[in-house]
Amino acid sequence: MTDDGTTTAAATGTLGYEQARDELIEVVRRLEAGGTTLEESLALWERGEELAKVCRHWLEGARARLDAALARPEEPATDGGGTD
Repeated sequence: MTDDGTTTAAATGTLGYEQARDELIEVVRRLEAGGTTLEESLALWERGEELAKVCRHWLEGARARLDAALARPEEPATDGGGTD
């Protein structure tokens, strides 16, 4: 992170969902608390937008994986036991 609270877009792409979410929570907390200059507020807002995109990307990927798993035909369970 740089002094103004932002990181490069390249670094944003390497964040996991939980990391991006936690940082986004912190950005929102700082914006809501106020006391920052206009320049700092804009930098925080931009960072928040980047983090929201990362979170959205992860969630869309998870949704696609779930949809693909649900679309597969169910395989019969082979538990090795018969019914009595």
